[in-house]
Amino acid sequence: MKSTIALAAVAGLAAFSSAAPAAEKRTFGRHYNGFDRLKYLFVFGDSYTTTGFNITNGSPLPTPGNPMGNPPFPGWNAANGPNWVDYLTFTYNASLLQTWNLAYGGATIDTALVQPYAPEVLSLKQQVQDLFLPYLGTPPDRSAHSPFPRWKSDTSLFLTWIGINDIGNSWWFQNTTFHDVLLDEYFGLMRSLYDTGARNFAFINVPPVDRSPLMLGQGDWATSTEKFMLQDFNDRLKARVAAFERQQRGTSTWFFDSASIFNEILDNPETEEWTFKNVTGYCDSYQNGTPQWDTLYPECVYPVDEYFWLNSLHPTHLVHNQVAKALAAAL
Repeated sequence: MKSTIALAAVAGLAAFSSAAPAAEKRTFGRHYNGFDRLKYLFVFGDSYTTTGFNITNGSPLPTPGNPMGNPPFPGWNAANGPNWVDYLTFTYNASLLQTWNLAYGGATIDTALVQPYAPEVLSLKQQVQDLFLPYLGTPPDRSAHSPFPRWKSDTSLFLTWIGINDIGNSWWFQNTTFHDVLLDEYFGLMRSLYDTGARNFAFINVPPVDRSPLMLGQGDWATSTEKFMLQDFNDRLKARVAAFERQQRGTSTWFFDSASIFNEILDNPETEEWTFKNVTGYCDSYQNGTPQWDTLYPECVYPVDEYFWLNSLHPTHLVHNQVAKALAAAL
């Protein structure tokens, strides 16, 4: 099963629109000077997040002239158009960003805890330990001619959207204490980023995939049980984010509630902001992608971007657009 996650508001984003949402006043660490001061995004996650970037043997790498490097925009993703990382980098950015997107489709937090759908999938643990730390850490002997950035704490943001596959592959055990095992590993990895100089972190919670076609087809027991497990994981994640900010000096953190954004759209599919004609199913002819972002096949009745779901688990690009818009406003 391939997946990835989204974000919700920082300090109380209950609703969102084209205007910046109201947010509770908060004190940021001294290393965050505003969204418009950022130069680098370092991104981790699963299929909701990946764009197919390859740091080890891909070309080109991100530069000011090509902010996301390889592959060409919008990359290889599961959104049938730009995903939230694409939108955040190119549409809702407030500065010239370079985005190093290490996410991998199907990722779990740690393969030793929850196995992904295939052995070659890179977990969050591998994204951090095998990709970020050796290539993008900040050793003092880094050559000035290195293709990797000499990033600084106050101009960099670390974003993680993970957990969809962890819950998707474990929810039926109904073992909420296992969520603490997952989160122990998750935040151990975040501390290793902190040790390299990372100070600004955004954490996106797990969206309501209990409302996906994959789960709706399994009946009421499956959807209600997964809904409970998702809420428990997200509640524990929110508490861990608050504790992480308290315990790691100088950090600024965002808990972004993607679940609220998804639920708002699913509950109100046609508004001035968006139009989704189908929010419970998908069209077989669209599920593996289409030639254009708004392709219409007669057998599907509606264009692909008027479906909330591209396939059994992944939302279409206009859902990602709303996630990125709200995240940018929160930042």
